[in-house]
Amino acid sequence: MESQVEKLDVAVEELAGGDRQARLLMSQPGVGPITALAFAVTIGDVSRFKRGKQVASYLGLIPAERSSGDKRRLGSISKQGNTFLRTMLVEAAQSACRYDEQFRREYRRRCHPKPKGVAKVAAARKLAVRLYWMRRTQTPYAPAVHNEGSSSHSVAG
Repeated sequence: MESQVEKLDVAVEELAGGDRQARLLMSQPGVGPITALAFAVTIGDVSRFKRGKQVASYLGLIPAERSSGDKRRLGSISKQGNTFLRTMLVEAAQSACRYDEQFRREYRRRCHPKPKGVAKVAAARKLAVRLYWMRRTQTPYAPAVHNEGSSSHSVAG
């Protein structure tokens, strides 16, 4: 079984290495060949989304809303869209928190007032939006450079 898994891993790495969009997405720390290919295939043509929020909604990473009259009630995530990709994004976001200082800071900030699961999904949403903008602008990941009093970001989203 182990040898079959290794063969499949090699095949996925070769496929991702030969795909320009997957290579672009793998420049983001925490995103490997499986996540990059799954994102590229699931999202397809990025021009069909005007904003990152639409991508997050498409993937089911936004809260479900149950509103009536003046009351707006946000629940748990809607879970619409591709379950596999949503799971991969949560896992990739956890890895990104280890290697990307900006992700780590935002994750820790969210962990204090919210349960860890909520913070993980929020990080996955941010990662999905970042990957969308990377593809939309064809800009590879570049670590944010922080100067005193400046809040520059490497990729919009």
